[in-house]
Amino acid sequence: MSDDMKLNLRVWRQAGPEAAGAFVDYKAVPGISEHMSFLEMLDVLNEMLIHRGEVAIEFDGDCREGICGQCSLTVNGQAHGGERGTTVCQLHMRSFREGDTIVVEPFRAKAFPVIKDLVVDRGALDRIIAAGGYVSVNTGPKPDANGMRINKDISDRAFDAAACIGCGACVAACPNASASLFTGAKITQLSLLPQGDAERNRRVARMVDQMDIEGFGNCSNLGECEAACPKEISLDNIAVMKREYLRAIFSKF
Repeated sequence: MSDDMKLNLRVWRQAGPEAAGAFVDYKAVPGISEHMSFLEMLDVLNEMLIHRGEVAIEFDGDCREGICGQCSLTVNGQAHGGERGTTVCQLHMRSFREGDTIVVEPFRAKAFPVIKDLVVDRGALDRIIAAGGYVSVNTGPKPDANGMRINKDISDRAFDAAACIGCGACVAACPNASASLFTGAKITQLSLLPQGDAERNRRVARMVDQMDIEGFGNCSNLGECEAACPKEISLDNIAVMKREYLRAIFSKF
């Protein structure tokens, strides 16, 4: 494969939240190398558009290291491009072939309204966290790191859940646009640790209620969320969330 691939791109363009969007075709885009990441390829496309005097394509990106979760795009119908455990910024052009047509669009969900082009508003996830995804502590000197012992298996499970970067791929992949994997991971992380026990019942009730308020769908256990998650968050976290919610409900009686 050469360092100058010719690819055809079909990109979703939408001027604003209230504007009608449509796919726009860009044929045989030059200057693309197999060594580029997907976002670098979009940078090349934007340079071409700017040189032509056209409006550049809006898309999100920050760390470009698979950490921040900003590069949330649907590539050929799959959130983050379909490679297991990979964000869009970690997806490389060597995954495609000369002459391929690549379809790029934003995450599709009622709770993720399009802002412009490939950028969506994922503030709904932030509001779920604000509803209860935290631990309240009094101010004062920080405790010693070894002041509260936690078994390694528990700390490992909590760490795995905490690996969620909040990109929203689980929502985009789910046929019901459910945020259960995201919410479940945040609830699991704190429910396993003693620091989160004091607010345990209130946390899960508030976060699940906020998830419904935001318009996310219900989980039907298809597993698309786990398959699309770039951090491979386990579906087991949804089961933990449901158990925690039942625990919170029955604790009232």
